[in-house]
Amino acid sequence: MDDFEVRFSGSGGQGLILSAKFLSAALVAEGFSVAQSQSYEPVSRGGLSRSDLVVSKGQAAFPLSRGLDYLLILDGAAAQASNDLLGKDSLVMVDSELVPEPPKGAFRVLNLPFAETARKLGNKRVANIVALSALVACSGICKLETLEQIVRGKTPPKFATLNLEAFEAGCALGVQGA
Repeated sequence: MDDFEVRFSGSGGQGLILSAKFLSAALVAEGFSVAQSQSYEPVSRGGLSRSDLVVSKGQAAFPLSRGLDYLLILDGAAAQASNDLLGKDSLVMVDSELVPEPPKGAFRVLNLPFAETARKLGNKRVANIVALSALVACSGICKLETLEQIVRGKTPPKFATLNLEAFEAGCALGVQGA
């Protein structure tokens, strides 16, 4: 796909903006043009948060999402916030624990255990990396190897092992959902 839009949504503190930055860097490394925008409520944790990527093989003409191809939802507070941007070909991936009522529509919805998987790895804060790699493994929007290089290169050394374990676990979830 030469042009597509991705939204990471949930609540503040879940690492959504970081995930978008990782994916953006991987896509740029593969020759895409990426416009990133973000929105969050003025609280450090808990408020509605999102980060959007408008991606193109040419030039991203408009920096704000107008029609989502991929939507990742990590918190129930964001479950219905993007419905008007979803179409019949959209892929919506939701945390099966934290999003009890996912959006409904003519699009594909995958309920995956992002938070549970992160907890099993020992830290619920890596659910964003689990979800990010699941999205890429399921969608194929970039090469997993490219994303892994970005995660390795941009993760502080003390979190490297945990983030790479989360990356691998997310890849396994994404392959199952594909």
